[in-house]
Amino acid sequence: VQLQASGGGLVQAGDSLRLSCAASGGTFSSYATGWFRQAPGKEREFVAALHWSGANTYYADSVKGRFTISRDTAKNTVFLQMNSLKPEDTAVYYCAIKYRFTGSYYQAPDYAYWGQGTQVTVSS
Repeated sequence: VQLQASGGGLVQAGDSLRLSCAASGGTFSSYATGWFRQAPGKEREFVAALHWSGANTYYADSVKGRFTISRDTAKNTVFLQMNSLKPEDTAVYYCAIKYRFTGSYYQAPDYAYWGQGTQVTVSS
């Protein structure tokens, strides 16, 4: 499975961005999908995840209420809608998928496939 993340950019605090993650060689409905981010000098951290069924979502406390993960099954694409962006949201954002019923939604090592990352920069 190959993942292609896109949609990053340079925005001001308070703005919105929508990241996309397109899959080839597999369908998101067969996997749980997660978004992670990594800022310079920091470890990769969990942002949001979507249950393989699409029924449940999971968020880091730092983004809860501002970010929304969703999926368009017909387009085989997962989105991360980011509103009310803050400078501390600046990072490279990665999408990833993990097999059903394995590991934790919150732990990066439990994900099997990763996209290449897209840069999000939020200026104050």
